[in-house]
Amino acid sequence: MLRWVLPEYIQDALPAEAAKLEDLRRRLLDAFRLNGYQLVSPPLLEYLESLLTGAGQDLNLKTLKLVDQLSGRTMGVRADITPQVARIDAHLLNRKGVARLCYCGSVAHAVPSSLTATREPLQLGAELYGHAGIEADAEVIRLLAESLQLAGVGTSRIDLGHVGLFKALAHKAGLIPEREETLFDCLQAKDLPGLRDLLGEAADDVRRALLLLPNLYGGPEVLAKAREVLPADVEIQTALDDLEELATRLTGLPISFDLADLRGYHYHSGVVFAAYGGHSPVALALGGRYDSVGRAFGRGRPATGFSLDLRELAAQVPDPATPGAILAAESHEPGFAEAVSALRRSGESVMIELPGHEGTWREAGCDRRMVLRGGAWQVEPLQGD
Repeated sequence: MLRWVLPEYIQDALPAEAAKLEDLRRRLLDAFRLNGYQLVSPPLLEYLESLLTGAGQDLNLKTLKLVDQLSGRTMGVRADITPQVARIDAHLLNRKGVARLCYCGSVAHAVPSSLTATREPLQLGAELYGHAGIEADAEVIRLLAESLQLAGVGTSRIDLGHVGLFKALAHKAGLIPEREETLFDCLQAKDLPGLRDLLGEAADDVRRALLLLPNLYGGPEVLAKAREVLPADVEIQTALDDLEELATRLTGLPISFDLADLRGYHYHSGVVFAAYGGHSPVALALGGRYDSVGRAFGRGRPATGFSLDLRELAAQVPDPATPGAILAAESHEPGFAEAVSALRRSGESVMIELPGHEGTWREAGCDRRMVLRGGAWQVEPLQGD
C-alpha cells in the first residue's frame, strides 16, 4: 500500500480549500460572538462513557474507540461536539442563567453518514442553554439563517418538526423499545408498507395517525391538517402549538414543515429543524431542542442549538477572488524591509524569493512583484512565470 494513501472518506484540504474553510470559520464565529455566543474548545478525545452519556448514545456506532495507554480505560474520538458542550455547560460553567456557547472543530466518524460524506467533518455550531421557551428556538434558527446568508449560500428552506409528536404516538401504539426503533426508521424512510406491517395491532386512530405522518409536509396548511387527522392528545396539540408559534416568530424566513423528519429522536426533546441552501440536495445544518442531555452530567438544563459541517458548507460557496502574493527578491536597498512590513500590515501576502527556486512563482501563489523604481519600492504585475 502506498504510504500517502489516506483512509476511505478522509481527505486533505489543499491551500485553496483550506483558505476558504478558515475564512468561513472566522466570519461565522465572529458573527456568533456578535450575537453573544462565547467560544469553547472541547478536547478531541474523552473517556468513552462521557462521550456516550445522554445524547451521545445515538453516536455509539459512529465513535472511533481506542485504549488509553496511561489509564487502561477505553477512550473515544468525538463524533459530535454538542454533547461535549452540554457537559461544559452542566458541569464546568455551572451558570444559573442563560449561557450561549459556540464551537468549531474536527470530529471523526467510524462510518460515513452517506456515500458522499467525509468521515472527518469540521463541525461548527451554536448552543443556547437555560431557556425553555420558543424564544430560544427562534433565536438559534435566526442565527442559523444569518450564518448561511453570511457564507453566501442563503437559505432556500427550513423544515420544522417536533419529536413530541412521534413520542406521543409511539407511546399510544404501545410498542416495546425495539419496535419503536423500527417505527422510527420506517418514518424516516417514509416506508408506508413497513409501517402497516409494524402497526397491525395498534389502535385504529393511532395506526391511522402514524400512517399519515409521512405525508404531513409542506407549508402552513400542514399544521391545520395535522390538527384534523392526529388524535386530540394534549402532548400532540402542545407540539403543534409550539410549531405554529415558532413559525409566527420566524416571519420572513422560508419556513416549511415535515412532521416525520425526526433525526436523532433519542437526542432531541422538542422542536427539530433542518436548513437547506445553495445547490445541496441534503440539509446543510441540523438542530433542535435537547432539554434532557445535561442531566446525565449532573444538571439538566433547557437546551437548543444547531450545527453544520463546514466542509459541506464550503463546497456550496464560490471560490473567493482573492489576490495572490507579492514576490520580493531579498534586497539590502534602503527602505526594503520597511516596504515589506508596510505591505504585510495592510493585509498583503509578501513572499521573499529564495535562491535556487525550481518551480514557477505563479504556482507558488504569486501574481505580483515588488520592484525598485526611481528610488521607491512599487508593486507591479508579475511577468511570465
